[in-house]
Amino acid sequence: MTTSAPETDNFSSAQPASFRPTLDLVYSHPAYFIAFSGGAGLSPFAPGTVGTLVAFPLFWVLDYYLTPFALLLLIDIFFIAGIWACGLSGQALGDPDHGGMVWDETVAFLLVLYFTPNHWTWQLAAFALFRLFDIAKPQPIRYYDHRIKGGFGVMFDDILAAFFTLLCLAGWKAWVMPEI
Repeated sequence: MTTSAPETDNFSSAQPASFRPTLDLVYSHPAYFIAFSGGAGLSPFAPGTVGTLVAFPLFWVLDYYLTPFALLLLIDIFFIAGIWACGLSGQALGDPDHGGMVWDETVAFLLVLYFTPNHWTWQLAAFALFRLFDIAKPQPIRYYDHRIKGGFGVMFDDILAAFFTLLCLAGWKAWVMPEI
């Protein structure tokens, strides 16, 4: 298969507005595959939401086969890999936080699912809250989203959204449903 994969050292920071990543690009380099969550980020509608949805089956499979410690360690490794993959992909695409790079949503929501009770209502609430925080970017998420650049910046704002999601869920569980 012949692809036209962008090379990071050949790309200027001013990518043509008409450039749209393709599946060929995603499969042309491991960093692009990771950053686009295997192609989920190519969704023409709400790629961040699709990237978040990728976390569900990934979590269910990993949670079934791994111990809790191993799963948390793997999520950490995914985060570190995301720093590299999103940094390299953003540089290659000429857009440090390209909308198709959704690995940050996938990893952050894996972390949310790790700490969320294993019931569909809790997981649905977690999904809605996470998307709300990721899209609205309330302070301090917005502050860090604007200040921290590169792969770490791409990954970090979604970890903050995950933290706020978990904080809301913990508050709900502690104050509204303390007997559960």
